[in-house]
Amino acid sequence: MTETIAPEPTQEQAALFARVRRLMLIAGLTTALAVAAVLIAIGYRLFRTEGSAVATDVTATLPKGARIVTTGIAGDRLVVMLDIGGATEIRTFDARTLQPKGQLRFVSEP
Repeated sequence: MTETIAPEPTQEQAALFARVRRLMLIAGLTTALAVAAVLIAIGYRLFRTEGSAVATDVTATLPKGARIVTTGIAGDRLVVMLDIGGATEIRTFDARTLQPKGQLRFVSEP
């Protein structure tokens, strides 16, 4: 069997091969950096969301004759101001779960 031996590349061919290798290395590193950036962004979004908001239907029972005066958001709380027969009451709920967190009553002194 005869083996064909590749002739030594000329100086111009060697320079061209080195340039192609350098460009391939740059393209490979750029691709790896882009893939790493996408994976970091996905990981950040997964761990930063703190769970997704679950749609919940909640029925809050108000005392007889009560009416809602105003509502608002304060941080991660839902705030509801009620007028109950002349007395003012503020109720707070967790904005994510809608679970009651507290209430504050205002009454007039006799």
